Amino acid sequence: MPAKDAYDAVIVGGGHNGLVAAAYLARAGRSVLLLERLDHTGGAAVSSRPFAGVDARLSRYSYLVSLLPREIVRELGLRFAVRRRSVSSYTPAVRGGRDTGLLIDSAGGARTREAFARLTGSDREYESWQRFYGMAGRLAERVFPTLTEPLPTRAELRTRVDDDTAWRTFFEQPLGTAIEETFEDDLVRGVVLTDGLIGTFADAHDPGLAQNRCFLYHVIGGGTGDWDVPVGGMGALTDALADAARAAGAEVLTGHEATALETDGSRAEVTYRHPGGSATVAARQVLVGASPDALAALLGEEPPQDRRAAGAQLKVNMLLRRLPQLRDRAVDPREAFAGTFHIAEGYGQLAEAYRQAAAGAPPAAPPSEIYCHSLTDPSILGPELADSGCHTLTLFGLHTPAGLFESDHDAVRNALLEATLDELDGYLDEPLADCLATDADGRPCIEAKSPLDLERELRLPGGNIFHRELAWPYATESTGRWGVETRHANVLLCGAGAVRGGGVSGIPGRNAAMAALGH
Repeated sequence: MPAKDAYDAVIVGGGHNGLVAAAYLARAGRSVLLLERLDHTGGAAVSSRPFAGVDARLSRYSYLVSLLPREIVRELGLRFAVRRRSVSSYTPAVRGGRDTGLLIDSAGGARTREAFARLTGSDREYESWQRFYGMAGRLAERVFPTLTEPLPTRAELRTRVDDDTAWRTFFEQPLGTAIEETFEDDLVRGVVLTDGLIGTFADAHDPGLAQNRCFLYHVIGGGTGDWDVPVGGMGALTDALADAARAAGAEVLTGHEATALETDGSRAEVTYRHPGGSATVAARQVLVGASPDALAALLGEEPPQDRRAAGAQLKVNMLLRRLPQLRDRAVDPREAFAGTFHIAEGYGQLAEAYRQAAAGAPPAAPPSEIYCHSLTDPSILGPELADSGCHTLTLFGLHTPAGLFESDHDAVRNALLEATLDELDGYLDEPLADCLATDADGRPCIEAKSPLDLERELRLPGGNIFHRELAWPYATESTGRWGVETRHANVLLCGAGAVRGGGVSGIPGRNAAMAALGH
């Protein structure tokens, strides 16, 4: 039970953004109560042991860190670190009946140039890649710092970008246009497009530009676009945030679910359910880390109709006894799986998968990507597992919208999982099933989560990992100064549904705290 009847701020939801907001407000001297319905904090950014009797702590729902600003780590004194992956990505292919692939080194350079030449037969695509991502890198350097500032106007952000070609490429025309104008090789085009589709169900030429907004957030992180591995797993970050919030004086209560919110714009009351019954606590301000849909339910209002979108991903967690051998013998599996391993993600394949899913049918060749956390950070494995050569694999499937699962959830999920692994097996020299570890009960160490699973377990609306469709990182008529404001003066969004939300970033949590403090 809370120690008091009233607080300066009550925070609903103990995901990483709620914890960031709690830490900042408590450090500023505000009395803070955080209510979390689950028996642990962290939300989707947690580490857990999903397989019975197996000492492997997997980042079960969210995997990598790109958007977390260093200033949050520094300002909150977090004991948390990330490691850069040695390989950016590997994409297997078959050319002229020969197994090959594209390995992109994180450092770029001669090795990556040689990989492009091996795949395509010339340096042209490599040089186009360098120009395209050079432009994206310059954009990242200019846009990323604005994410922790008051929202710029569209004109102000365009001035900040100071590059008409980059602005047109990423903000105005469908991403597919730039990809097709820049690259010729179908596989290279697909590798570029995937960053516009993670958690986003869209075609490369979607006129609404959802794919562009997704791509933007995937390439601006940290001002570099690097996707890094959280040392100790994603739970290490949220544990550090919970420690920082409590050390600053915030009261963090798990097993306490907010069920209603009433406000007159200056004072609010939050009703919550706890193991012993229900109660109400007063607050000057309420910060909500849950989705905009959940906020509407707390207020007894209609859910917002703008920017609503269901999730479109299949998440699969695995533990292997060993990494499988590849048919492309020129690449070591320890390198191929250390980066992002693209499967069935050629440009044409992505377009076909989208068409099939948009028509209501699961993709026949589901596109997906995999990475191995334990190659970069073996600390998530118990000593015996690490010594025996075990490794984790995390798979993120694309173009599997929530609606596909509504008629027969388990059958569709299982069929998609089988089809996804079949696509992977096509590039392996041995079936993945032969490499899976088993749990204490002898079952294979593999689990799959559909968007509807994520909705049920994490309250993500439609399983949308961004809470709703991503927004451009600039102000519009409906946004406030920080992009966290609601129509109630003392109620703020501090979760992924805020403008500049989505991903493991802490940005909406910090921005909501800044708004609450009047900055």
